[in-house]
Amino acid sequence: MFKNLSKSVGNLFKSLKTALSTPEKQENTSAAKPVRKHDRKRRPQRHPGDEAYIRRADSRPVPAARDGKTAAEGKQQPSRKQKQPKQAQQAQAKNQSGRQQSQPKQPKQTQPKQTQAEARQPRKIPPMPTFVPPPEEPGKMRFCDLELCPEVLAAVQVLGFLYCTEIQKLCMPFALAGRDLAAKAQTGTGKTAAFLSALITRFRRHPVEGERKPGAPRALVLAPTRELAIQIHDDAEALARFTDLNCVVIFGGMDHEKQRRELDVPVDILVGTPGRIIDYSQSGDLDLSHAEVLVIDEADRMLDMGFIPDVRRIVYHLPRPGVRQTMLFSATLEPAVLRLVDSWMKAPEFVESEPQHIVTDLIDQRFYAVLDEQKMAVLLHVIREEKPNRMIIFGNRKDKNISIAARLFEYGEDAELLSGDVAQEKRLKILDRFREGRTRILVATDVAARGIHVDGISHVVNYDLPEQADDYVHRIGRTGRAGEHGISISFADEFGSFVLPQLEQYTKCEIKTVQPPLEWLELPEKTRELPPEERKRLNRRSGGSSGGGRPHHGGGRRGGRR
Repeated sequence: MFKNLSKSVGNLFKSLKTALSTPEKQENTSAAKPVRKHDRKRRPQRHPGDEAYIRRADSRPVPAARDGKTAAEGKQQPSRKQKQPKQAQQAQAKNQSGRQQSQPKQPKQTQPKQTQAEARQPRKIPPMPTFVPPPEEPGKMRFCDLELCPEVLAAVQVLGFLYCTEIQKLCMPFALAGRDLAAKAQTGTGKTAAFLSALITRFRRHPVEGERKPGAPRALVLAPTRELAIQIHDDAEALARFTDLNCVVIFGGMDHEKQRRELDVPVDILVGTPGRIIDYSQSGDLDLSHAEVLVIDEADRMLDMGFIPDVRRIVYHLPRPGVRQTMLFSATLEPAVLRLVDSWMKAPEFVESEPQHIVTDLIDQRFYAVLDEQKMAVLLHVIREEKPNRMIIFGNRKDKNISIAARLFEYGEDAELLSGDVAQEKRLKILDRFREGRTRILVATDVAARGIHVDGISHVVNYDLPEQADDYVHRIGRTGRAGEHGISISFADEFGSFVLPQLEQYTKCEIKTVQPPLEWLELPEKTRELPPEERKRLNRRSGGSSGGGRPHHGGGRRGGRR
């Protein structure tokens, strides 16, 4: 009996031991096995017939009715996972769009392709006035003495030109005869009107018959800067006002697609900068293989700015020398320019219009010996005493020019800034305001020196003297144009005085510096304060110091952005 009882008790303990040890083994087994992402139990999808649950923020399940309303409606808190209404709206919108897409599409009405005559709007040609020849004068050549077309003679009369300048008298006979030409001429001598008059006369007398290819200009004019390209285009429009010739200008910094559309019609005279010409040539929008004339303006500037490799690529797409006419204009005919002449021309004619003085006698040159911190006081005295019609102030560095414009604002003088990194649309608006007289003072770097062609500039101020003598000539050449007198004022400070001997040698003029009167050196009271954000920006640029005319490490040209 006891033996059977002990056996049954042992079996009972054995079974209890087995029952207690089994969950632990199962827990250990489940803990040892890692849970993978795809092994997780997915939430079952609910169907209209299933029991719905809505989970509160405290994670307690609450039964819900089949219509989606709970017994605790209005008391539940928003949950991060509760996005059913938004999803339902998205699904509904998707279903509606699907229904719309399932509807049959109506065929698009295609318009017939426009012809060239329809695509190009007719140019409004004003009535041409009767040309009245000016009286003959000894030693002067009239435009009517040249074989120019009547449309050009009428335009010249409207513009007020009576007699040819020296460079026009020398180069226009060769240009009209179709000869290759290399001319040496300074800025403001009338060379632009010389080659444009020859181009317009040639195209009027030898029109192209039949349908012409869009984007294939008859003449290509290359300019180193945007401003110069715009000015050449404006002159071309003025001289061709009594013709139907299409003159187009393209340059970087503007809407690429908008300028490309200008090439969708036949082009007679195309003016542009090398970079944008290459862009449209590579994209196939511009075809240079039919160009009859190539004009390179300010070739020496092309060399200085490193554009000659780009010009070589452009010339490669043009007809060969002898088939096309090539005209090159430069302020100097140095060996580097002459090598270009040998490569791109065939039996060229060399014309050199060297005036008796590099700087015209119409410009009154003044040099003031001042310290850098005295420049602003003298500048303000000149502005308020002489009341310039239009004034350009040149500096060597962008950060210095920003400081000049800001200080002029503080003393009640409004000035606009023009530098190389200003957006092109803004540059054009600034130049338009300056040309129209709404802006009286312009602060600029040398980037704009050769590109600004505005009549009526009475004063040019060299706030910092340039390191290169030719830059000085081109700066002050913005005034004293078209027979008008101009004034050039240069500040020879402790840095700029070292370039005076170089200027004397280049301009062949004796330079005399004078000290301004003591009353000129006193700054007036400030009338305005810069906005706080402008002052902070100015302090960040200047580093908290006023700065001098030259950086201390030397090289005012490379010391800052231009």
